[in-house]
Amino acid sequence: MYKDIVKLKDFRLNIDYYANHVKEGKVFIVFKRSQPIFKIAPVEEDRWEEVIDFTKIKKGGVDIDELLARL
Repeated sequence: MYKDIVKLKDFRLNIDYYANHVKEGKVFIVFKRSQPIFKIAPVEEDRWEEVIDFTKIKKGGVDIDELLARL
């Protein structure tokens, strides 16, 4: 897995760039003032399971307030 060091300010300003690279499998360590503060990495697909797809209920998804009102 590819790892790269990124400054927090650069990460904030270019989050779409980093998100696209993470989707490709890259890993970034984000630093603030020479200290590592977090790592951004791809999600391990085998750890997630679809419970419900709200876009199948209503095109565009379900409004959270409407969902919570029905609970």
